[in-house]
Amino acid sequence: MPKFTSAGRACSLAMAIALTGALPQALAQDDSRWLTPTMINARAHMFDANLNYLTFQHMDQMFATRAVAAGGEVWQLPSELVSLEGDYTIGDKTMSLADALEATSTNALVVVKGGKIVHETYRNGSDASTRFLTFSVAKSYVSTLIGLALADGAIKSLDDKVTNYLPEMKDTGYDGPTIRDLLRMRSGVDWLEVYEFGSDTQLTQVHDNSLVAYSYRWCDYAANESKKGPNAPDAVFNYATLDTSVLGCILERAVGKTGAEYMSEKLWKPAGMESDAYWIMDGPDAVGREFFGAGFAATARDHARFGLMFLNGGKANGKQVVPADWVKEATVPDEGYEPIAPGETLGYQYQWWTFTDSDAYAALGLHHQYIYIDPAHDMVIVKITHTAEPVGRDEENLALFAQIVQRLGG
Repeated sequence: MPKFTSAGRACSLAMAIALTGALPQALAQDDSRWLTPTMINARAHMFDANLNYLTFQHMDQMFATRAVAAGGEVWQLPSELVSLEGDYTIGDKTMSLADALEATSTNALVVVKGGKIVHETYRNGSDASTRFLTFSVAKSYVSTLIGLALADGAIKSLDDKVTNYLPEMKDTGYDGPTIRDLLRMRSGVDWLEVYEFGSDTQLTQVHDNSLVAYSYRWCDYAANESKKGPNAPDAVFNYATLDTSVLGCILERAVGKTGAEYMSEKLWKPAGMESDAYWIMDGPDAVGREFFGAGFAATARDHARFGLMFLNGGKANGKQVVPADWVKEATVPDEGYEPIAPGETLGYQYQWWTFTDSDAYAALGLHHQYIYIDPAHDMVIVKITHTAEPVGRDEENLALFAQIVQRLGG
């Protein structure tokens, strides 16, 4: 699992401005609006605990973005609301549902059971049209796009080497692992996922240069700085947002389109998503790429549609959008890959988290974002959250989900 320490909540304005010295020279004037000291400072402080309930709702005003266009035919989800009122236990305290949502820093909660929306709550100024950034939930979307490219034949095999598609990765940490290794977070690349923004950790270095200062891309770092770690590919689970960023660059190279274009064409429109979504970029449009590792923003309802599509074996809006065999391969843990390490309660398949005590699986994101899919109870729970700390409160959220399942007759 990724680690977090509390030192340094955001990089300083002086550091961020200094990083812009490495920017490409020929940026369009429209792109330069993202490079003012005010905008750099805003991106540096996007995680601030007193404001992240708001920043996570408005990332398109802080970052350059690429739209994922929805189509004209919407997958209409019927609504049959039921009461979820009652007592909930969070930690050692018993409280109402409203208090439980406040205690778990909730911006939005959507519950789908039997293909119907049975509960929908929006808080802190958000509503059904709000497009929330849900961080590493994006990884499960990238996995799905890889599966679609495989079905299209644009990617020949998951056992292809990364360098088959990205020859610039030769002689780097990504010279050797396969696409499947990256999907499983087992690339063997030297990477430490520690959320210590404002420090000099590896993740912070890339975060500050790419997402804050726009001075280089995530895949630039992979091609120029990545090194092999002590473990061979496929040997050890090591959660790495860099792996997913490289998967996104493989996707682009294989399909010959931006990730946003391909996602709109192959997933968003065919699934009948209701609203345009967007990716935040790791640079202005002239030079940037989608932040594939954690930069996708969509409405809670469309996240619910995505979860329901997987619950339905890849069917959405009456159509088979994602191959059923990919849904199973991506979400059902192969023998020996669950748990991620001895004593852990989670497994990890193809950019989806699995649970050792059930057949449920989930897309999970920083600051406790969830698309939780529970096949045994025919249920999808989307929870958009703004916790002060990036990780460490999954137990109380999963306990809340279990109590919602029980209240709905699970």
